[in-house]
Order: sequence, then C-alpha cells, then structure tokens
Amino acid sequence: MFQFLFDLLTSPWAYAIVLGIAALDAIFPAVPSESLAITAGVLAGIGKLHVAPAIAAAAAGAFIGDTTTYVLGRTLGVRARGRLFRGDRSERALGWAERQLDERGGYLIVVARFIPGGRTATTFTAGMVRYPTGKFLAFAAIAGAAWGTYAVLLGYLGGKAFEERPLLALGVALGIAFLVTAAVEAVRRVRR
Repeated sequence: MFQFLFDLLTSPWAYAIVLGIAALDAIFPAVPSESLAITAGVLAGIGKLHVAPAIAAAAAGAFIGDTTTYVLGRTLGVRARGRLFRGDRSERALGWAERQLDERGGYLIVVARFIPGGRTATTFTAGMVRYPTGKFLAFAAIAGAAWGTYAVLLGYLGGKAFEERPLLALGVALGIAFLVTAAVEAVRRVRR
C-alpha cells in the first residue's frame, strides 16, 4: 500500500491528487486523506515534492471538502432532519448538537478536522442547524490550514529524518498520526 501511495504521488498530478483526496475525505470519511498528505510530506522530505505546495494542496482540499459537506447539510439537512431525527430522543440529540455548536462551534469545527469521521458529522450538522456561514468558513479555513500543515509536516520531518528509508519514514509518521488521533479521541471521551 505504501508503495502505491509513493507511486501515485510521484506523478505530475501529485498536488492535485492531494487536494482532491483531501476534499473527498470530508464527504466520504473512508478515503485516506491523512495518509496521502503524510506521504506527500515524506516525499517532500526526500526531495521528490515541495513542502509548501503540498501543505497548500492538503489545506485547500480539506477546506473545500468541509465546505461541501456544510453546504450538503444546509441543503439536504432539512430532508435528513425529517427522516433521521424523529421522536423526542432524536430531537433532544439534535438540540444538544445545535447548542454545542452555538457555544463552541469554532472549537468543534477545528478539532473535528483531526477526527476521522468526526469532521463529516460536525460539518454536515453545522450546515443542517444553520450555523452562520461566515463563521463556519473562517473556522473551516483555520482547521484546513492546521490539518494540512500538521499532516504534511509530520511526513516531511519523517522524510528528512529517514531520507534513505522513506517507507520507514512513512510508517513512523503514520504511527505518530494514529497516536495523536487516539489521544484526541481519548481526551474527548474523558471530557464527556
């Protein structure tokens, strides 16, 4: 799998692929955008790509994907709300989500970007409950920039540290990303 990612990202379309996969991942969480962004960073670390365009592509893709999911929430959310949120318990859960976004929406939008699947649920819900568009766009931009920088630089530092063994660099970087994600999820659960 790692070799496939390396081969994919050594094409002339590398930055467009990073952007597209990052955008798609916000809508379909099973798409491996973080792995691809880290791989782009590793390749930048060993001199096959440039780090700044890789960060820009990952950040722009994340922003586009999150914004698309938000727009889907605003447009399809009305129908989804009627179908998925029937009954008192569902309405209470949706009310809780709306209150959480009202109270700490920016924080949730930024942190959710680092939680696989969490970003999709948060951005769709933000659209569905009509979280203010201007605020959403500002926080989505911050989240995309932070995520793109984190993922690509993680790979880049690994690529620099293990220049002669890029697959090892990728494995170490992915392991660190997994641990960071697990730590964020653990903190989130404890705070609950």
